[in-house]
Amino acid sequence: MSGCCQDECCGEAIRGDNGRFARLLWIALVVNAGMFVVEAGAGFAAGSLSLQADSLDFLGDAGNYAVSLMVVASAPAVRAKAALLKGATMGLFGLWIVAATVWRAFNAVPPDAFTMSWVGLLALISNLGVAALLWAYRGGDANMRSVWLCSRNDAISNLVVLVAAAGVFGTQTAWPDLIVAAVMASLALQAATMIVRHALLELRDDIREQKPA
Repeated sequence: MSGCCQDECCGEAIRGDNGRFARLLWIALVVNAGMFVVEAGAGFAAGSLSLQADSLDFLGDAGNYAVSLMVVASAPAVRAKAALLKGATMGLFGLWIVAATVWRAFNAVPPDAFTMSWVGLLALISNLGVAALLWAYRGGDANMRSVWLCSRNDAISNLVVLVAAAGVFGTQTAWPDLIVAAVMASLALQAATMIVRHALLELRDDIREQKPA
């Protein structure tokens, strides 16, 4: 979550590369949105909260790419409202995972380690694939580099899920899954809070600018 690129960064990068970077972001958007659906669904089916928490990475990145591509040329208020919606969605999902983690701690049922493993591996491959597409921008300006770092950092999160799957398999308990889910959900909530706060500040500034002197 903390590795997600900022909307402003993505927008500046898009304008600086004659559309090629934008095309790569469209690919990244499709991959991240699709993997959010796959990982969240598999997390529910397998009873794995760490998979559900990890899916927040894909949701956050997909939201960043979508906002950058679709409203980068819009008025500041429009971009701020889109970011506010994205942050609120991430926050609600994060709160749900925290609540589910607390509830599961008292009703611990080990998740399906096999499903956790193959879905976590698929997520890792997806993020590595996106990172490979953006590899050429790793040494670019700070904006382009930040986009590449999104997928690189998310790949690290995928590795953590695989470690949790190994822990579940080895201990036959839900605790490795719950611990990873709690940590990742807390990071998601932190990111969502920052997004919402920043969006509200932008909306407030826009309202002040619209007021007659």
